[in-house]
Amino acid sequence: MDLLAALFQVVAPVFALAAVGFVWVRRGHAYDTAFVTRLSMTISLPCLVFIALARTDVDPGLLADTVLAATIAYVGVGLLAWLVVAFGRLDVPTYWAPITFGNTGNLGLPIALFAFGQFGFDLAVVVFAVMAILSFTFGVWVVSGGGSPVAAIREPIVWGTVAGIVFMLTGWRIPVWAGNAIELVGQIAIPLMLITLGVAISRLQPRAIGKATVISLIRLVICLSVPIGVGLWFELPPVPLAVLIVQISTPVAVTSYMLAAKYHARADEVAGLVVVSTLLSLITIPATLAFFV
Repeated sequence: MDLLAALFQVVAPVFALAAVGFVWVRRGHAYDTAFVTRLSMTISLPCLVFIALARTDVDPGLLADTVLAATIAYVGVGLLAWLVVAFGRLDVPTYWAPITFGNTGNLGLPIALFAFGQFGFDLAVVVFAVMAILSFTFGVWVVSGGGSPVAAIREPIVWGTVAGIVFMLTGWRIPVWAGNAIELVGQIAIPLMLITLGVAISRLQPRAIGKATVISLIRLVICLSVPIGVGLWFELPPVPLAVLIVQISTPVAVTSYMLAAKYHARADEVAGLVVVSTLLSLITIPATLAFFV
C-alpha cells in the first residue's frame, strides 16, 4: 500500500496536468499549440536546462558517467531501431526517430523531479541534453531525408544546453538576480509541456494502430533493456540508473509527430505511435518506478 501511495504521488501530477489539456480541448476551448510550443522550446525549456546544469551540485564524475552512459545508450537504441526499421521494411524518416527518442522533456523531467527530487531532476536534465543534441542534429537529418545537421545550431535548446555545460564545467557563477529570473522563466516549462501534451493527444488522428502497437511494444523492450545494460555496465548508483532507464524508455514524443508533419513524413502513423506508447506508459512508468521509489 505504501508503494502504491508513493507511485501515485509521482505519476498523478504528471498525468493530471496532461488531462487538463486533454479535457480543455475536448470541451471546445481554444489552445494555441504552436505558440505554446514555440514559447517552451525557444525560451522556457532552454532556460530550464541551462539553470539546472549551471547550478547543479551533482558530483562531476557522476555527471560524466551519466553523459557517457546516456550517449552510449542512445547509440545502442538507435542502432537497434535501425534494424527494426530495416527488417520491418518501414519508412526510415517516419519511424526511426520516434523509436529512438522518447518524451524526455514533457514526461521524463517531471517524473524525475517528483520521484527523485532535485538530484534526480539534475541528472534527468543531463540525459535530456544528450537526447536534445542527438535529436536536433542526426534525428532531424533522418526525418528530413537529408540536409545538414548543422542547422541544429539555430535551436535555442542546443545553445541552452551548451551554455549550461560550460558554466557547470568552469564553475562560473550567475548573478543571483539573473539566475532567479532565468529559473522563473524555466519553471513554466514543465506545466506548459504537460498541458500541451494532453492537448496534442486530444487532437491527434492516429492511423495503423495495430502496427503502432507492435512497434511500441518492440520499442519498449529496446528502450528498457539497453539503458539497463548500459547503466549496470557503468555501475551507476540506483538513482542515476533509474533516471537513465525512465528517461530513455519514455513514450514517443509529440515533437516526433510535429517533425514528421513538418518534413512530410507519415505524420498520422507517428501519431499512432504517440497515442499507443503514451497509453502503455500509464503501466510501464509506474512499473519501472516500483523498483526504485
